[in-house]
Amino acid sequence: MTKPLAGIRAIEFTHMVMGPAVGAILVSLGAEVVRVEPIGGDRTRRLLGSGAGYFPMFNRHKASLCLDLKQPRGAEIARRLVSGADVLIENYRPGAMEGLGLGYEALSGEHPRLIYCSQKGFLSGPYEHRTALDEVAQMMGGLAYMTGPPGRPLRAGASVIDVTGAMFGVIAILAALEERHRTGRGQKVQSSLFETTVYLIGQHMAQQAVTGKAPSPMPARVSAWAIYDVFETRDDSAIFIGVVTDGLWERFCALFGLDALWADESLRENNARVAQRERILPPIRAHLRQFTLKELLVHLEGTGIPFAPIGRPQDMFEDAHLKASGGLEAVTLPNGAQTHLPTLPIEMGGQRMGRESTLPQSGADSRTILEALGVESGEIERLVASGIVGVT
Repeated sequence: MTKPLAGIRAIEFTHMVMGPAVGAILVSLGAEVVRVEPIGGDRTRRLLGSGAGYFPMFNRHKASLCLDLKQPRGAEIARRLVSGADVLIENYRPGAMEGLGLGYEALSGEHPRLIYCSQKGFLSGPYEHRTALDEVAQMMGGLAYMTGPPGRPLRAGASVIDVTGAMFGVIAILAALEERHRTGRGQKVQSSLFETTVYLIGQHMAQQAVTGKAPSPMPARVSAWAIYDVFETRDDSAIFIGVVTDGLWERFCALFGLDALWADESLRENNARVAQRERILPPIRAHLRQFTLKELLVHLEGTGIPFAPIGRPQDMFEDAHLKASGGLEAVTLPNGAQTHLPTLPIEMGGQRMGRESTLPQSGADSRTILEALGVESGEIERLVASGIVGVT
């Protein structure tokens, strides 16, 4: 099917996660995305440890052009490239794009339809010139405080602020595209790490406003439901079960033969169960401990009771639902290895957005892109020889 953003062209000047994730979402929706990398390729390609997955996850389906933007000719080529684009995406440090002659003010006069998306640590205000990272924002904005146990702030187990901040960037781009339909003009849009974090912990700010009490970190919180926890099984596995309505409480008790608990009329209403949580949890834990994980999964399937085995990232490669539903797409890594990575998690018209892809080598598309800009082959070879353009 024709994808919704077919015909939209975006140029990326990005690194790490937040900026590339904007382009990753746009390209999955059908936009053409050209990623401008430094000579030799983005250093994110070579990160180790927990950063080793950044590049393959967020740079599929994109074209790669390597340019030395610090050279006048390289910056000139970049400006020509932008002249044919609908969207520019950047997440360099504050002022970097302006120093290259690629800031919004420099480009918008010549290209008034351009939508210029900046991904920063902070939106406009006293902190706007600070450098931030996902973890900085999580620590500063209250998410790490809410994630770890009391006194032990802990970042979330994925780059949730980078990715969510990128999602807000995409929302802003789509809103600006819609506004451009009416006005004919583009605009600069921004999203940020810090403000994204504060938006996510807004529910806890609202909790304090409603209750008058500061929220406790999630591991020490008073849950809104009595049965909303991880339970151990006979085979030393674990499962999360959430009983979040009074109807589900009745079903849960009947399913597991918890007749004595159901007979106790003081437990029929959720808030009453929460008040007696310390009394009812021990017998429930002991009862569920008699079952293996597989037995519990069979019992719970189809009941409407929320449940989840405790999955690990490596388990997702073989997840039956993801494999059957198009939730994973085939990806060829730069070293030729084959893998599967998550597809954009939406359906449109009943279809997923995934398709097979090969991660581009740095500069793999440099010649093709320059030829499309009208640069003659001899000039391209001179640019390559002088180190202004990089090719694979």
